[in-house]
Amino acid sequence: ERRTMFEEETSKPKVAYQLGDDLERWSVADLAELIASLRAEMARVEADMQRKKGKMTAAESLFKI
Repeated sequence: ERRTMFEEETSKPKVAYQLGDDLERWSVADLAELIASLRAEMARVEADMQRKKGKMTAAESLFKI
């Protein structure tokens, strides 16, 4: 892809983020996108955890005397 000297070069990280990675190479826009992705993933994990807790509670109530 060719760019003119007036176009801003954006350096997208080549690999996916892993916890503890060095953030120095990431642009501010990339970091904002990463934060949004992490928040969405946290919400997904929390929803799954709640779903599993509900199943566990239902199963425990079946075995109570």
